[in-house]
Amino acid sequence: MIRLIATDLDGTLLRRDGSISARTRTALANAREAGMVVAFVTARPPRDVHHIAEDLGITGLAVCSNGALLYDVAANRVMRQEALPTAIALQLIAELRESDPHFSFATEHGHKVGREAAFPTAMFDGFVHHHEPRIDAVHTLCDEDLIKILVHHPVHEIDDLHALIRALAGERVSVTHSGAPFVEFGALGVSKASGLLHLGDLLGIGAHEIVAFGDMPNDIPMLTAAGRGVAVANAHAHVLAAVTETTATNEDDGVARVIETLLG
Repeated sequence: MIRLIATDLDGTLLRRDGSISARTRTALANAREAGMVVAFVTARPPRDVHHIAEDLGITGLAVCSNGALLYDVAANRVMRQEALPTAIALQLIAELRESDPHFSFATEHGHKVGREAAFPTAMFDGFVHHHEPRIDAVHTLCDEDLIKILVHHPVHEIDDLHALIRALAGERVSVTHSGAPFVEFGALGVSKASGLLHLGDLLGIGAHEIVAFGDMPNDIPMLTAAGRGVAVANAHAHVLAAVTETTATNEDDGVARVIETLLG
């Protein structure tokens, strides 16, 4: 029996234009009315999640920033934070820059965001909402508590960049990418799975009672940790290879279709 619906946002629940269809809205509302918990599990920070949850009338808990933050939507408050150690972040940034000066970096703090002047503005603004970024040298941006570092390179394809940073980082940080044109790294051991399972523990819900939806490599830990992991048809090839169940695309209400079958 499913008690918790955990869904990624971009590329999964949201359509390409960021909207949510009427069918999906109805399915989510019906699930909540039936007693199921609906929780967002996303790479987005709380400041973005709040607006989406408010639009849908969802007031519970959300897992944000790839598992680093547990956010209370109704109270607009971060309940739990897994910070990225500044010393490790600066060490890895220095190593990346020494290996190739074309790397540029941005910082995520949950409540605010920053970027180097070299980090592409148009690319960055497309994934940062409701907040004006602080622009400064990356070592200065790291003077506040960090949630994750965003890494951009003008030449490397995203999967190649992901592999390169993972190889260099080793076991110091968690490295992933979520569909944006940059790779992210956060505290070691932090993932959407760790955040989701912590949420389940708080609610008294076991992994076997969770259905999770996703589309990108950062969703794989969550999809494999949940009792039922479902990829949308438009998912990254690595995601499709990691799951045994798929649904329709985000444009064709894939999440809603599964919820409708759960509700019978």
